[in-house]
Amino acid sequence: MTTPPTKTNAPDGPAKPRSHGRQSVRPTLKPRELMQDTPDYAGVWRAEIVTLFPELFPGVLGASLTGRALQEGKWQLRTHDLRDYGIGKHRNVDDTPAGGGAGMVMRADVVGPAIEKAMSGAAGRWPILYMSPRGRRFDQAMAADLAKCSGVTMLCGRFEGVDERVIEHYGITEVSLGDFVMTGGELAAQAMIDATVRLLPGVLGNAESTVEESHSSGLLEHPQYTRPAEWMGREIPSVLMSGNHGEIAKWRLAQGERLTEQRRPDMWAKYSPKPKGKS
Repeated sequence: MTTPPTKTNAPDGPAKPRSHGRQSVRPTLKPRELMQDTPDYAGVWRAEIVTLFPELFPGVLGASLTGRALQEGKWQLRTHDLRDYGIGKHRNVDDTPAGGGAGMVMRADVVGPAIEKAMSGAAGRWPILYMSPRGRRFDQAMAADLAKCSGVTMLCGRFEGVDERVIEHYGITEVSLGDFVMTGGELAAQAMIDATVRLLPGVLGNAESTVEESHSSGLLEHPQYTRPAEWMGREIPSVLMSGNHGEIAKWRLAQGERLTEQRRPDMWAKYSPKPKGKS
């Protein structure tokens, strides 16, 4: 949900309004934020973020390819501040765990209304994910599946987690970046969104990049090289300089298989087909 920035330094006076996708861009001396209240566009993939720290977004998502795609309206981002749904004078969002124990738990009567708001404009296949260390491991296949959805709602947890009744009531899927614990779900949400947005149509300049990279084929990616041809006594493998595309493809496949077998035996065990003689 962004309005792209404009330039006002034209030597011959203000620039004329121009069309930019579905938005009209007009000159302004005031910088525009990456995220602001703009209409939701039909058919555009959108991430709804439920968080105690909306100021952390778009964060890294506002840079590079994802940031440019956000500006161009190829995807949208909207945050929902849990504090707005807090209870009482101090907008409390958490309480002590039922049954006792350390830490605090995010309240169902706070998180629930925030999710309802986040899902109010959802249509089509639209999962709700909760960033949780006990969740399913996020991977490339999940990113590809999310990219095929109409959008996603992400609940960023804090403290000891969220009241289990919220997860049960909304059929929320718990997702983890890995076997470690973070202070909150915001960084994990940004990582998952980044992995997903880059798979949306038109975000990457070269669509083949998503086909050849690590994990897309069940293998780790082959080594990459570029100029200069020799550096610190190390040369680019001669096959890559041969111009023989068939041999280059064979070399890259063999390298991907070698690296996967060495570094990721879990992936190697699932990979098919395997070279003859390999188990």
